[in-house]
Amino acid sequence: MRFEQLVGRRADVIYEDSKGIITQRTVTVYSVRDGQMKVFDLMKQAYRTLKLERVLAAQPVLGRRVS
Repeated sequence: MRFEQLVGRRADVIYEDSKGIITQRTVTVYSVRDGQMKVFDLMKQAYRTLKLERVLAAQPVLGRRVS
């Protein structure tokens, strides 16, 4: 799935940070552009900007779209 198809949806994302630490997050995706994904991290209750080059996997959470 292309990252752009996740905009407006919840997704499970596996991400490797700059220190090499791999985490799994459930996020709401707000935008994808310029090599970045703007998301709201549901566990941390905070907005995040993820570099697409560090996203190892992303899968939509089944259910309705988030508006």
